Amino acid sequence: MKTYTKALIPRARDMRSNMTEPEKRMWYQCLKHLPLRFRRQRPVGPYIVDFYCAELKLVIEIDGASHATDEGIVYDAGRTAFLEGLGLRVIRFGNHEVMNNIEGVFESLQKEVRPPSIPPIP
Repeated sequence: MKTYTKALIPRARDMRSNMTEPEKRMWYQCLKHLPLRFRRQRPVGPYIVDFYCAELKLVIEIDGASHATDEGIVYDAGRTAFLEGLGLRVIRFGNHEVMNNIEGVFESLQKEVRPPSIPPIP
């Protein structure tokens, strides 16, 4: 997807260098084991999404506590509507879910991205 705000590129690079612990876990324990190319901290329109797969038109977001506030819920709804308006699917996982149930998160991703022929997490 080439639709993005160029001013976001330096911020996205910084975010890739300073991923949160749940983002690192998702990247190294899930996404690196899928036979697809995911990009980390990818600018899409006026936003930077956590993970993006162009082949599937899929965005994966890892949400922390700020996303559970009234403001966070409204912001995320607008963001999701924008991304879906571009024809993207958005999947969200909470930090707690990623940190405490990475196997369940990986199983959910397997169902979303491929038939259940992907091997389990090593």
